[in-house]
Amino acid sequence: CFVTPPPWCEEYEEGVVYECCRQLYGIPSSARALHVTLDRWFKERGFETVGFEDSTWCRQAGCRYGARIIVSAHIDNLLIACSDLAVMKLFKSDFLQRFDGTDENDVDQYLGCEVIFGREASSVTLCQKVYAERALRLYWMWGCAPVVKRAQHAFSRIQMEVDP
Repeated sequence: CFVTPPPWCEEYEEGVVYECCRQLYGIPSSARALHVTLDRWFKERGFETVGFEDSTWCRQAGCRYGARIIVSAHIDNLLIACSDLAVMKLFKSDFLQRFDGTDENDVDQYLGCEVIFGREASSVTLCQKVYAERALRLYWMWGCAPVVKRAQHAFSRIQMEVDP
């Protein structure tokens, strides 16, 4: 891991290789190391991964947590869903005792999507408008006119030529 011995090493020793005891942020494998650590911690507390998604965990109500908790992770950002605010606070407290982090409370964006809470209807909506606008502006496409009709027309023409 080190090209040269670390600064705390008093003298260079021929043939000695220094090993990192933990992954450092920014090393390509650090995200994987964090995921493995999170996965182990969640599973020790009764969480299971959701479907094919290895970065989303769910724990049913029972024992320490009296309501179902769903956690989604992206790199080092977590999105936590729970119907009981007291249970969510307890879970956050447990989590932050083990991991360094901050609690941002209500989220307004996640993975580039706007998060809209419908508290009356108990719903959450993800809107990609901000993400789409950012992508279009990045590639100088924001002012371009859509060509949906031409694409549909071209597709219809191709289909007619194939199907006599």
